Amino acid sequence: MPHFANPLLRNIISRNLFDSIKRKQCLQYLKTLRTLQYDGFKTVYFGETDIPESLVTGEDFSDGYFMQTPTWCIVHAGGRQGWVPWKYRMFLRDELCIKQEDSLFFEFCDAAKKAYGKCAIVVKERRLQDEMRPKEDKESEAQAHVLSVTNLTSIVCCPEVAKSCGHELLSLPSSYNYLNPLDSAWSSLKWFIINNRKEFCLQSIDNVYSYQYILFSDLINKGIDRISPSKWKTLTNKVRRWENYYLGKFS
Repeated sequence: MPHFANPLLRNIISRNLFDSIKRKQCLQYLKTLRTLQYDGFKTVYFGETDIPESLVTGEDFSDGYFMQTPTWCIVHAGGRQGWVPWKYRMFLRDELCIKQEDSLFFEFCDAAKKAYGKCAIVVKERRLQDEMRPKEDKESEAQAHVLSVTNLTSIVCCPEVAKSCGHELLSLPSSYNYLNPLDSAWSSLKWFIINNRKEFCLQSIDNVYSYQYILFSDLINKGIDRISPSKWKTLTNKVRRWENYYLGKFS
């Protein structure tokens, strides 16, 4: 009987250890964030989302025929005050491997400083966590979690760059990504694109061909503007309730 039980017990212990480390990371993140908020730091969430061309054009691949289409990457930030007053950036995903934007994060930090003063800039953790990593490695990572460098595709979010502008950079543990209201804002933007793309479409017909033009930039601008400061307050209030719940549960 022990021959069969031991492997199962090892899996349970490993799972519980992994969950415990994740809870410690979340609690550390929340305590650090609250301390910064009490010290007058404004919380802003910095991140990106992908917009496939097919989402904009409405192409239907249900017949099984698929053609590789370009994907756009939008980088922006927002918080309880609404979108950060900074001109968001949009890149073709294929260009990001050859076009480095080393100064983008500093530009954003400078704009956030002018708009809000000192900020707690929250980014989502991108690194995959290895459940089989030794216990001591996981615990040391939990201690240094908020100090790690985070990459948004090819854009590096560096703690030193944030500090140079008076900000603090926090990394949200990947298991708790729903504590980032920016994801909900991206979802609202994509639904706006789906429901309103025809209004930003122009048709042109000559003697042989029919052309369709989509005012892509106008569509994105309008979709972003529709996510108002009041909408952002609703999203951040929901996150705040979850934060309070975890602070009470994990402490």
